[in-house]
Amino acid sequence: MQQPRQETLDILQRLISFPTVSRNSNLDLIDWIRSYLRGRGFVTRLSYDETSTKANLFATIGPQKEGGLLLSGHTDVVPVDGQDWHVDPFKATISEGRVYGRGACDMKGFIASVLSRVTAIDPAHLDQPVHLAFTYDEEVGCKGVRTLLADLKAVGIQPSACIVGEPTDMRIVRAHKGSRNYRCCVRGKEAHASRTHEGVNAIQHAARVIGFIDMLSEQMSESPEAQSLFETPFDTLQTSLVQGGLARNIVPRDCEFTFGYRYLPRTDPDGIFEQIRDFGVREVLPRMQRAAADADIRFDKLSDNPALSPSMNGELARFALELNGAQGAGLGVSYMTEGGIYQQSGIPTIICGPGSISQAHKPDEFVELSQLAHCERFIESLWERQARPATPIQNIMTNKEQ
Repeated sequence: MQQPRQETLDILQRLISFPTVSRNSNLDLIDWIRSYLRGRGFVTRLSYDETSTKANLFATIGPQKEGGLLLSGHTDVVPVDGQDWHVDPFKATISEGRVYGRGACDMKGFIASVLSRVTAIDPAHLDQPVHLAFTYDEEVGCKGVRTLLADLKAVGIQPSACIVGEPTDMRIVRAHKGSRNYRCCVRGKEAHASRTHEGVNAIQHAARVIGFIDMLSEQMSESPEAQSLFETPFDTLQTSLVQGGLARNIVPRDCEFTFGYRYLPRTDPDGIFEQIRDFGVREVLPRMQRAAADADIRFDKLSDNPALSPSMNGELARFALELNGAQGAGLGVSYMTEGGIYQQSGIPTIICGPGSISQAHKPDEFVELSQLAHCERFIESLWERQARPATPIQNIMTNKEQ
């Protein structure tokens, strides 16, 4: 079994020790990485959230010119509360060919591999700049990457290709589903439980909308995409949270529920939402308002993360397959990443990183040592191909697929 460099393991141990759960600040980790990269010749800039307690780090080395290859990873991790861990989640533990710890797989293993191998870059031999981006709040709606891209646009920086290092078992992923989440608030009318005819039961009317969502979900599963890249080759809908009512003897005035939508790259997500909204507003609400004129149904969009489409990244994927450590291309995954947002901004993007998504967010999260070693080889090959003379990656940067 291939073993990663000790430097990679040391860096990963340090990164895991920062408890960068999304509810916490990530500034200590960002400061540590920034100091590390500055000491190795990188020029860095920070972009902050509205509270200034979280930051993105963008770092560049090589010639000051347009384009360049971007490697990107998020610094936040999901909580460990209530999970049955058998090791300290914020202390890296190496055992039986694995590194255990929160974020080992998702996705500090990738960040550690990148940081370890920046020492192999010779800036004098780079024909294009190399960019690194480490973002905040990916796990709670991909907030940081939007701030990052706005900051880069303001200063005129536009990388020409991007690799997001989410865990893919070092396989090249060209597509992922988009994700939207909505909240529906139903306002009825309170009454005594013995006089239900005088009230408007918000829970029951919310249930009508939930039932319609369930019907749409069944219809989607019956119409899978032909020759799909995806293991789940159809869109999915689900109601995930419901809250309503005050007591068992009161007709509930209010009910609120959230529902999520995961859709294929070719799907128009607005069309599905419009069906749900129209059913609520045109079919359910009039029945409510016959009994209470001020009854209401309101929908709010909570998150909107676009799909990653394979239409822009074919050349980039083929290039990546030529590198050491990369494996089969053409895959689509149902989980969401920052890749769709990079692509939406005009940057061809693929997903490739160490570890399995099946380990992400679980207790005793781990990444295999062999996966870290594969990632190191892949990154070293990237640096080699960024050197002069011009290589296919530079061609991608000037001849993007449309």
